[in-house]
This record gives sequence, C-alpha cells and structure tokens, in this order.
Amino acid sequence: MSRSDPSALWLYRRSLALLGPDRGRAALVALAGVAVAMVQLAEPVLFGRVVDALSEGRGAFGTIALWAALSLAGLATGVAVAVSADRLAHRRRLSALALAFERAITLPVGYHAEKGSGAVVRTILAGTSALFGQWLGVLREQLTALAGIVLLVPTAIAVDARMASVLAVLALVYLVLNTLVIRRTREGQRAVERYHSGVFGRVGDVLGNVSVVQSFGRLAAETAAMRDVMADLLAAQYPVLTWWGLLTVLTRAASTIAMVAVLAIGALLAERGEVTVGEIVSFVAFANLLIAKLDQLSRFAAGLFRQAPVLASFFELLDARPEVADRPGARPLGPVKGAVRYEGVSYRFPGTDQGILDLDFAAEPGRTVALVGPTGAGKTTALALLQRMRDPDAGRISIDGTDIATVTLTSLRAAVAVVFQEAGLFNRSIADNLRVGRPDATDAELERAARLAEAHDFVMAKPGGYAFVIGERGASLSGGERQRLAIARAILKDAPVLILDEATSALDAETEARIKRALDRLRQGRTTFIIAHRLSTVADADLILVMDRGRIVERGGFRELVAQGGLFARLVAEGGFTEPT
Repeated sequence: MSRSDPSALWLYRRSLALLGPDRGRAALVALAGVAVAMVQLAEPVLFGRVVDALSEGRGAFGTIALWAALSLAGLATGVAVAVSADRLAHRRRLSALALAFERAITLPVGYHAEKGSGAVVRTILAGTSALFGQWLGVLREQLTALAGIVLLVPTAIAVDARMASVLAVLALVYLVLNTLVIRRTREGQRAVERYHSGVFGRVGDVLGNVSVVQSFGRLAAETAAMRDVMADLLAAQYPVLTWWGLLTVLTRAASTIAMVAVLAIGALLAERGEVTVGEIVSFVAFANLLIAKLDQLSRFAAGLFRQAPVLASFFELLDARPEVADRPGARPLGPVKGAVRYEGVSYRFPGTDQGILDLDFAAEPGRTVALVGPTGAGKTTALALLQRMRDPDAGRISIDGTDIATVTLTSLRAAVAVVFQEAGLFNRSIADNLRVGRPDATDAELERAARLAEAHDFVMAKPGGYAFVIGERGASLSGGERQRLAIARAILKDAPVLILDEATSALDAETEARIKRALDRLRQGRTTFIIAHRLSTVADADLILVMDRGRIVERGGFRELVAQGGLFARLVAEGGFTEPT
C-alpha cells in the first residue's frame, strides 16, 4: 500500500518508531509487562491446585502462600508498569508535538493556505493524542495481553487439549469478527476524519474573521452552517459506530457461549474422572483471562483503525518538506554591507503562469530601491525571493557577491528586516512582540526603537506599558498602533537590509511624516527595498523599478519616469500613487 494511503500496520510501526529515543525504558516496561502476564497466568493454575488440595483433604497453605506472594509481586509490577508507561508516553507525546510544531512553522505559506490553520492545529493535536493513546495502550496493556495469550495456549493445552480447543475457537472468532468490521469501516473512518478536519478548518476560519462575522451580521448564518457541517460528520460517523457496536455484541455473545462450553465439557469430563474439579476451575479462569485479553486487543485494534486517518494526516505533516532548506555545505553569510543583485531571476507559481520573469537589477549599500506597479505585478514575490521564502526557478540573487542559495537561512534572514503591510503581531506583550526582532534587546533598546517609530507614547498609555498584552493579531490596538510596533520591531533588529512592504499604509499623514524621518535615518548605510503606493514614500528612492505582469518594464528616478510618459506616469496621473492624506 502506498504511503499516500498507508496501512494501519505501517502507521503502527511508525508510531512505535517514535519511541526510539526512549527505547531502553520501553524495553524494560515491556519486560515487566511480560512478567505481569506470567503472574496472571500462574494464578488460575495455583487456584485450581488449591481447590484440588482442599477437595482431597490435603494441605494447601504452601500453595496459598505462593499464590499470595506472586499476586503481590504482580500487583507491584503492574503499578510500576502503569506509572512508567504513563511518564514515557507523556514525554514522547510532548516531543512529538514539538516535532510537528517545528515542521509546521517551516512549511511555506501556501501549505497553510491550502490546509487552513484550524485543520493544521487539528492534525497536530489529534495526531499527538492518538499517539499518546497508542503508546499507553501498548506499554500498559497490549504487550501484557499478547504475552498472556501466547503463554496461555501451551498451558491450557497441557492441562486439557479438549477444553483448550474451545478457547482456540473463541480466539479465532474474535480475529474473524475484528477483521470483518475493520474492512467494513475503513473508508467510513477516513470520511469521518475528513469531516473532522473540515469542522476544525471552518472553526479556525470563522474565529480568525470574527470581526467580519459580527460586522456583517453573520452570527446566525455561520452557526447554521457549522451545524450543517457537524450533521454531515454525524451522518458519516453513525455507520462506523454501528459496526463497532455490533462487534461488541457479537464478541460478548461468543465469550458467553465459550464459557458455557468450557463448563459443559468440563462437567462431562469430570463425570468420567478425566479431569479434576481444580482443573475445571483453572480452565474457567483461563477462559475469563483469555476473554479479558481478547477484549483488550479488540479495543486496541478498533482504536488503531479508527485513528488511522488521524495518524496518516499527522505523518503527512511530518513528511511535508519546506520549499526552501539549507543546502549541503551551506555557510553563514557573515558581515553584510548590503550590495544586493538580481541576475536573470525568474519564478513561476506551480500550476500557473503568474510570477516574475528575468529580473535584473542591483542595489548598492545604503541605497533605496522602490518596486511599484499594479496589483499582482510580482513586487512582493520578488522580495520574498530575497529572503528565500522561495527559490527562483532560474537566475541568482547575491548579497555582497555571495549567492544567497549557498548560505544558511538563519544567517540570511538575520540580515534582513521586514515591515509587512499586515503587522503580524502575536498575542503577547508589547515587549515580547518587539523582541521578536532581537530577543536579547534591553529595555532601553526597546524604548529607543519605539521612540524612533513614534510608538513609545501610546505604549506607555496602555495598562502596564510594554507589558501590555495586545491580543490576537494585535486586536487591542488600532491599525496605526499595530504598524508602528511592526516598524519598531524592524528598527530593533537593526539589519543591514530593510524591506518595507506598504509599511506606512495604516498611518495618518502626521504620524507617517514622523516615521518617515525615522526611517530615513534608519536607511542610512542600509539597503532598503520599498513596496508602496504613496508618492511620498517612493519619491526620493534612488531607483524605482516599475513592474507589470512579473517583468520590470521601466526603471529610473521619479521625475525621469514621469517624463517618459509610460506606466509609471499613468499610475501617477490616475492616482495610482497619491499624496498622503
């Protein structure tokens, strides 16, 4: 079976492989589980011997003492297995969650856009919960159950092969019924998981846009739509639940019949004098023990197959690879002066004809390059390539003569500070948001960056000042406040290359003028790239690149481009570039 449609057995093996770092502890827990199984099997045998000794008038205290000692040892070992398995499973669960989180945040924006943040969160949380349950079940119950069944078979045969045959038939019935139900529910369970992901995706989508929902009066409509999605989920889940419920009824019936058969055969053999009462008692205990173990394995198998789609999605996430990664032998970028050059750079989005084509330009240290053009011209894509959010299909980009594809991503991105059109703030304190730019920054450095971005005054007006928690995506701040914090964060990073992607779009004229002065000071000695639609932002750029349909169609200074009467001149005339209001 392909990895795109993995079998439950493959998922099981891979799940156990994640215990690798704790394989030594897992092995000890497994051995202890086998010891518990041996004690559980010994108890029915000793019980039968006690019954026979008492019925024959012989002394039974030695056997009783041995039984008690083994029971106490089994109890202590069982507690140790339970506690150790719990701790190991919890530790590995957190490790798996961290691994999945690390993978998720390295994947491109396109992956998250396709899956939806809610579905990705569901994949991580549900996947790690499924792994936890599986590990706990294996270490605490399943190894003991398997060992118990393996040891029970020869022991039961040694006591009486005829009654043992009843237990063998019972085990076969369990196997057949579980296999039948698993085959009947496999596709249904996959559909259930798809609906689960859809529910979580919709929840994330709606909560992420709750202001729009409230503003447009969509409360009732979104609630009704969610109920419809959940109704579809239940419609897919009910048939699966029915089959597993039927399995429980059938296995319980088979167990009852087997128990009656053991007693009937035992009674018949006892009348003939071929077995003792103690042996019958032992076999009844064997039957109860086997039924308990088979029920454990049946529940485990049911859980494994029900969770197979969840685990498949989890491992799909772990196996997803970022579009960009460090190449073998990548080295740190080193000190950066800021000379940036694009040489024949092209990139097309997969499956489309959109992207950028044959970009060729240079930016000297301390110079400012503005990228302008209609929406969809490729401006943001061009600068995303500079940060290696994507790699070009052709051409090269260099900083100080070094091809950025040959350096480590960490060192490259440390050399570039970005202010996005959307501020990109976390639900943390103002100080924590600023320190995203430089984690080791002092309080004084935070304040200096905030003052340069004209943010200090409004920060100090908030409860707690820099300790104020701003809410998800900065919901407790105005648009201008969010943008000023984003600018302060870039100032604090103090990188030699600066990217301003509509960085002043959310600011009023007075604040923009103050921040522009601060950015002008910041740009000294730094290479700056600007994407903007305000004339004041690009008017003093050293070089303006006019882009259209992914190509550079004009280049030059502001007045030079206006005089050419081309696309840039039309944008200015039509209001494509406006004076700040």
